[in-house]
Amino acid sequence: MSMSTGSGSGSLQSDINVTPMVDIMLVLLIIFMVVTPLLQSGVNVVLPKGQNPEEDANITKDTAVVVAIPMEGAYYVGRDIVQGKDRLIATIKSRMDALKPSDPHVVYIKGGTSVNYGEVVEVVNAIREAGFDQIGLVVDKKKDSDK
Repeated sequence: MSMSTGSGSGSLQSDINVTPMVDIMLVLLIIFMVVTPLLQSGVNVVLPKGQNPEEDANITKDTAVVVAIPMEGAYYVGRDIVQGKDRLIATIKSRMDALKPSDPHVVYIKGGTSVNYGEVVEVVNAIREAGFDQIGLVVDKKKDSDK
């Protein structure tokens, strides 16, 4: 609070100037809008579309084990490229062993639309043979314009 001493150029002003706060908030909004798409884990895969895919919030967690198959013979676990199915299974085992008991022990598979169905089945079979029965296949939701 300030006291007015009458007329003159040296009088104090008691209004709050919110312009700097609004500027800061707009800059933070722009930063978050730019950074948020970069926080997606894994590689970009053109996913097949389904009518009613169930959304699992656990896939976006840092602890999620996501296997991406963007093209034939290319495997990624998270953002790390893996060469060959044997190495893929070893990487999945090490990631699953690092999970806490409270974390979901699910292996999510993102198979691209250009990947042969047999390739995805071979990966699913290899993961099951390694002892992991909870497997999630990831798809995008079909929009009304995608008919």
